Amino acid sequence: MRTARIRTPRPSQECPPRQRHGALTVVAVYGAAGALAVVALVWTEWHGVRQPEVALAFGALIAVGEAIRCVEAPPALPGGGGAPDPRGEPAPVAAAGALGYALLGRLGGESATHGVLQVVTVVVAASLAGLVAPLGLGCPVDPGHTARRVLTVAFAAVCFQPLHRTGGLASSFGHGPYLVGYLLALLALTALCDAVLAAALARARTGWPYGPLLRDELRPLPGVGSAVCATAVVMALTVSVAGLWPVPVLAVPLLLIQYSYRRYAGIRATYRQTIASLARSTEIAGYTPTGHAREVAVLGRAVGRELGLSEPRLTVLEYAALMHDIGQLSLLDPVPAGATEPLPAAEQRRIALLGGAVVRQTGVPAEVALIVERQADPYREQPLAARIVRAVNAYTELVSGPAAEGVAGVAALCALERLRLATAREFDPVVVEALATVLSRQVYGRRR
Repeated sequence: MRTARIRTPRPSQECPPRQRHGALTVVAVYGAAGALAVVALVWTEWHGVRQPEVALAFGALIAVGEAIRCVEAPPALPGGGGAPDPRGEPAPVAAAGALGYALLGRLGGESATHGVLQVVTVVVAASLAGLVAPLGLGCPVDPGHTARRVLTVAFAAVCFQPLHRTGGLASSFGHGPYLVGYLLALLALTALCDAVLAAALARARTGWPYGPLLRDELRPLPGVGSAVCATAVVMALTVSVAGLWPVPVLAVPLLLIQYSYRRYAGIRATYRQTIASLARSTEIAGYTPTGHAREVAVLGRAVGRELGLSEPRLTVLEYAALMHDIGQLSLLDPVPAGATEPLPAAEQRRIALLGGAVVRQTGVPAEVALIVERQADPYREQPLAARIVRAVNAYTELVSGPAAEGVAGVAALCALERLRLATAREFDPVVVEALATVLSRQVYGRRR
């Protein structure tokens, strides 16, 4: 059976402004982090490491936290839409250690003598050392994550170390709860800066709208982000009184949190694989072309991104796109090439309702079944996700049908034109234009 392949219009040879701005963002973030790291390393080499036992203890914690980030990592869904890990922070132990060292003002009752540049040096060296194990195990490593950590830790150290060494913090906040409040507010601002940088880098790599990406980065902050910030503050305050021995003890809760989120991520990945396997039942039975459901899910997710859907709504959209053709199992004879768009409207609705009934029996969220049921309705009566599924499904059927054979790109342009001509009743013009934008960039299969 012929595999359905999405044919996209040939992109222009001229670099679009969005791509140029994305490249500038990446260069700016990486360049700033790299320049800061070089200056810090040269300064530390020239002046030497102050209180090396403290630097070694926190450096070891950061390196271990980076090294265990890919232990028991959940399997990725083949062809998935690049959904971010629900943990938010991929290495919470390393993050807490780095921020704790940046906020360390005293050690066992004595003043700490390290400064901002030594903090950056320890973070850079420990992060690079911690990446050896993930690289050796073949785990993906994101250089943007390391660059963000260097910049955000430097920001926290700049906001704390000079004020502490000059006595400004003691005179303004003392050593009581006001100081703790200042440290927590500083780390909250640091986490916000990290989310802004992460969303900017994600937009630079994918071209997706910045607003939904920022919302996805901010969503985990009340959970894992607050635990990291609280642990960093407790670590800095405890070490200032009791010395270095509590450091590994304080890291244990974050290790348990990281393990729990890994288990949750593994369950979620298995759940998505189960839905993908169930969606393939129509392909195995010969009702739809091989790979059709996956193509609709990947392209539909990209269109949803272009329209500003958040990550939870994108997940629902992906599930509905994977299972949108499952109602065809009720047909006595398969539809030619699995294309339901040429069928009469009443037959399309019957298949959609039967598909929704099947989906409700699988245990997926009820919203997924609603999208499957409503995909054949006039678009003005549909929720946005159903409009996306219908338009993307029609496009994939048009470009992979027998009449689409020919010069690459011509079928895609003809399909988009047919969708535009049917926007009076069948397809949402906003969704069709978002689909055209995604296809023109050819980035819908790229992971974050």
